[in-house]
Amino acid sequence: MKVKVNRLRSVAVVLAGVALTAVLTGCQGGDDDTGSNGGGAVGSSATPSGGAGKTPGASPSAAPSTPSGSTASPSSPASAEPADATPSAVPCADGPPTVEEVDPDEIALFRIEEIDGITDKVNLVLQHGAWGCPGKDTDGPPFVVTGEDSRWAMDQGAYVTAVTPIVESTENQHIGVQELIDWVDAHPDSGLVFRYTVGADGAIHRLEQVFTP
Repeated sequence: MKVKVNRLRSVAVVLAGVALTAVLTGCQGGDDDTGSNGGGAVGSSATPSGGAGKTPGASPSAAPSTPSGSTASPSSPASAEPADATPSAVPCADGPPTVEEVDPDEIALFRIEEIDGITDKVNLVLQHGAWGCPGKDTDGPPFVVTGEDSRWAMDQGAYVTAVTPIVESTENQHIGVQELIDWVDAHPDSGLVFRYTVGADGAIHRLEQVFTP
């Protein structure tokens, strides 16, 4: 009986050892699975979409070039024509100019009158106007006057320059006021164009003829 009991104990110990080995083997297999799957997922750094092979902190690549045959962006359509950098020409006056078209710095001179009782001033009989459209038989535009005659005082000591037909020159020549008066008296209503400058007293102190071909 003792022999049987010892044998049974031996069998029980062997079975217990086999069972323990199986349990340990199973636990170790579970740990390996966790390490290979769970542990790997936690410790890995996910690569963002489109960033395969890039290391953290690497500078982004340059922007892709426009594909061949692609259309232009909406902000700069390919069909748009470039703006004309040259401004359009200002139309000339083909009739009596309006108040807005009148040149404020130039006048047409018709006559010169002496002022009674005043020796240092004379009156210029003039009209305002604007440059018109050139004619077929002229080399330059005419000065088109508008309105009625005006009278403007000019100092007899004013600085005056003249060109043809007052003097034989296309460049301004300095002349005296009396020389101007004599020519205008001999050629009334000529309508020669002058550019003027007014002094502190309101009278014209500078009168320069404008050359017209």
